Amino acid sequence: MTSPEHSPEPLAAPPWQAPGSGGTRITRVRTILTAPENITLVVVKIETSDPGLYGLGCATFTQRARAVAEAVDSYLAPQLVGRDPADVTDIANSLFLSSYWRSGPVLNNALSGVDMALWDLKGKQAGLPVWQLLGGRCRSAVPVYGHASGRDAEEVEDGVHAFAEDGYRYVRCQVAVPGALTYGVSGAPGAPDRGPVGSGTGSTRAALVPDAWDPDSYLRVVPELFAHLRDKLGESVHLLHDVHERLNPTQAVRLAKALEPYGLFFLEDLLAPEDLGWLPTVRAQAATPLAIGELFTNPAEYVPLVRDRLIDFVRCHISAIGGLTPAWRLANAAELFGIRTAWHGPGDVSPVGHAANLALDLAAPNFGIQEQHVFSETAAEVFPGCPQVRDGHLWPSDTPGLGVDLDEELAAKFPPVEPLVRDAWTRTRLPDGTVQRP
Repeated sequence: MTSPEHSPEPLAAPPWQAPGSGGTRITRVRTILTAPENITLVVVKIETSDPGLYGLGCATFTQRARAVAEAVDSYLAPQLVGRDPADVTDIANSLFLSSYWRSGPVLNNALSGVDMALWDLKGKQAGLPVWQLLGGRCRSAVPVYGHASGRDAEEVEDGVHAFAEDGYRYVRCQVAVPGALTYGVSGAPGAPDRGPVGSGTGSTRAALVPDAWDPDSYLRVVPELFAHLRDKLGESVHLLHDVHERLNPTQAVRLAKALEPYGLFFLEDLLAPEDLGWLPTVRAQAATPLAIGELFTNPAEYVPLVRDRLIDFVRCHISAIGGLTPAWRLANAAELFGIRTAWHGPGDVSPVGHAANLALDLAAPNFGIQEQHVFSETAAEVFPGCPQVRDGHLWPSDTPGLGVDLDEELAAKFPPVEPLVRDAWTRTRLPDGTVQRP
């Protein structure tokens, strides 16, 4: 029997894709890489047979940006030219299967760039913002959380006060661990001097690994931080904290229990994806709300967590799971189990991606909270229509599509940064030199 890849005749196309059937067609698909904030952003642009009609999508995987661009330009674009951009669901499903081996951050970000661009196009064709296409708004504006960090609890407290004065009701809090590398904080007091391994600089521990991550000190300092904040702030502000998967399971249980008295809005990525089998143990011992999933690359990874109600918030980078289409399906599934959304929203999500987050946030009844990134004036010039934060909220516009454009001439003035410039994220080590998860 002749295998499909060696079939003498091409496989039949769906009837709505038949050549000569008229209507709008995709004419060109390409990636644009730009770094207006020294973080490489990947944007997919889909052009059509209608003059001036195009869509933009976020495909940003900044650690492997050029691999994503190659996946789009060499493998997805040839499958898209000639298709009707209105067929968003069929295109999403067919491209997902087209590599046979599927999922993973490179392929999914490539799919996301296409998927978001198609939604952007559909909104422009309809003359409606994407959140209207998802069923309309459930709220006037979207509350966001800011990031307060400091060298000690008093400095973090000052940061929370500053956000509260600007209208924020949600703040993520990170504090330095003296003498150690700390996620989310720079300039930790007492951190050992940098130097070659074994150079003898700093303390005996630092002589092994300068700026090592110290989980024991972290487990002592973080509960002290939140005890201080609740004592000084009361219950006026919702407080969050990100563990960034840096604890082993037993340590994670200890932290969740220790933070329970302080009523966190959520504790983020308490466990690494490899350790999620420990979630029932955490859940049985602590009522601290959990947000999990920043590193997920397939919505199916959420099935046991949602089904068994082991988390409180789905917390994923929507381009890493394939774009707006799978994220909307995931939000709908989570709603059935009383679980809310908290999409990832750092600086390595482009303004286009933030606009997709905003559309989902407005339309989902089970929205929980949105991470904010305040883009620089330069980034806002490169991406006209960049989402705006005011009074601790993201405010929607009625602009058709996702509402964000791209000035390609200006974007070209900010070329991508060196591919490994952000590898420090993956180079965390324990005091004895062991590689530690980010």
